[in-house]
Amino acid sequence: MVLKYLFSGVSLAVIAVPAIAQEEPLMIDMGSARIPEETITVTATGTRIELEDTGQAITVIGEDEIEAVQGADLTRLLERAPGVVTTRNGGAGSFTGVRVRGAEAEQVLVVVDGVRMADPAAPAGGFDFGTLLALDLQKLEILRGSNSTIWGSDAIGGVVVASTRAASGLKASAEYGARDTASARVSGGVSDSDTGFLGASVTWFKTDGISAADAGTEADGFEQWALNGHARYYFNDRFEVFARTRYASGELQIDGFPAPAFTLADTDEVQETRQWTGSTGAVLDTGALFLSGAYSFADTVRDNFDADGTLAFASDGRSDRVDLRGEWRPIGPLLVHFGAESEWTQYETDTSVGEDTRISGAYGQAGIEWNAISGHIGARVDDHADFGTAVSFGADASYAIADGLRLRASVGEGFKAPSLFQLYSDYGNLALEPEQSTSFDLGLAYGDRTLSSRPVHGAVTLFQRNTDNQIAFVSCFGESDGICTDRPFGTYDNVARTRARGVEAEAWGRIADTVTLGVLYAFTDSENRDTGLDLARRPRHAATVTGEWQAVDAVTLGADLRIVSDSYDDAANLVRLDGYEILTLRASWSVSEQVELFGRVENLWDEQYQTAAGYGTAGTGAHIGARVALP
Repeated sequence: MVLKYLFSGVSLAVIAVPAIAQEEPLMIDMGSARIPEETITVTATGTRIELEDTGQAITVIGEDEIEAVQGADLTRLLERAPGVVTTRNGGAGSFTGVRVRGAEAEQVLVVVDGVRMADPAAPAGGFDFGTLLALDLQKLEILRGSNSTIWGSDAIGGVVVASTRAASGLKASAEYGARDTASARVSGGVSDSDTGFLGASVTWFKTDGISAADAGTEADGFEQWALNGHARYYFNDRFEVFARTRYASGELQIDGFPAPAFTLADTDEVQETRQWTGSTGAVLDTGALFLSGAYSFADTVRDNFDADGTLAFASDGRSDRVDLRGEWRPIGPLLVHFGAESEWTQYETDTSVGEDTRISGAYGQAGIEWNAISGHIGARVDDHADFGTAVSFGADASYAIADGLRLRASVGEGFKAPSLFQLYSDYGNLALEPEQSTSFDLGLAYGDRTLSSRPVHGAVTLFQRNTDNQIAFVSCFGESDGICTDRPFGTYDNVARTRARGVEAEAWGRIADTVTLGVLYAFTDSENRDTGLDLARRPRHAATVTGEWQAVDAVTLGADLRIVSDSYDDAANLVRLDGYEILTLRASWSVSEQVELFGRVENLWDEQYQTAAGYGTAGTGAHIGARVALP
């Protein structure tokens, strides 16, 4: 078997020649070691590194786990990482926010196939997870903590890196279920160890949905199709070029606030979203020196239409980026990570000519990976066209106390420049300052989540993050002076100093040859340090309990229980969101080496709950599907 590192921008993929059978765990050959892909991460340093060699808290979810969970809903995967909670304004496809360790949803950097996905035209310049489905994902990495040293602006709360499938062979799947929900995926690729790789995938998803307004009766549907393409050419065993592109188009029916009550209710509004991203570049890997240079872009276009088809709002946010990342191993256990990039962002709407800005940065990080000790320390300097220079520091360490048991610690700084919308829109404020954060964590970990080397994995992590100059929307109702001058409907301001601290714990175990159990829990105490009030939509307790039983050789039964405590929906802590418990049962049957049937029942006891006040959530729903994999 020949295995080759593939590094697309900042996304690590692996191609095997010949194709790896579906049931065989994907492995990477690093020297003499055989290492599962799920223990390799790019989020820690920007280049490949084993999870045990970083002191940062990172969860890696591989293709086997993604397929076992089933379905297109990405939130069900993200909630398998401790410290992650999600909120959604309605059913599938609706705006979905992901909060990591109590951070704002817009303070999490999202990277898909090496491209930063933030939408400069979004109010806070964040990413809507409702536009990203799990249908074609091969790997998901979640870094919990500030890491602007490596990732620059936006990495205050953490980093989520998603990789779509790029492997030889053919895979296809289809699913149908509740609320006339249907999805399909076809992906394939051909590879040659001497020439390169060419692959593509197409996904489609459609649902009649639920009413976005909890009080509504009319279902709001969603439909999306997406196309991915991957290409690589190997000049030799050290140098290669690559190109990737993704196009997704979706149509979402939404509810609004019609007159005269101006409360959330059924409407016939529609939002169309088109995303086009791409990257191209080259990789040089001599062993001692690894370099990856790339150009990438992300363009998100949104059009909102009233019930009569009249355009109500339109926006276009685009970013263009060039970057260079590298790793140099000068001698023995010593290594240096380094990089530089420039990003140009712009946005426009149907009512404005738009604005643009630029940010450039460079970083260096020294490290050591020697016997039981691994550690890294580094700094970054960024220059923003509107806000000048920012310096970010980061360090982490990992020490093997005993065989399989490691002590981990990290400290990281983050910053996030105000979005173009927050600065220049009708609600904008040119006096805004960048948000800044410092995070710390300390933990113990035994084994690894894949259970590849030991039948038990456990980890516990203490964490804290302090954020200054946090930006929020300020109502100007009844106000006309000061910051509200010429802003009758409100504006943005640096209104808060916030803090989030708590503990994360997870345990995985193979308690019998055919039974695997996992428990993930996070206690998060998040507050506005100026008012002492809880931050909105941050439950103090969140847990996921999961298990799988291989009943017979070809049949696997599974269950996932999600438990979330009460929280507040607003900054004033006046609107309460009740806690909830959701149980999903799932099963799969491997008919043959190529064919698998699967199914699940979500929200088994039809829990009635809300993750955002006034917005509905799906009740009980059953789904069935099939997968086919050919070499």
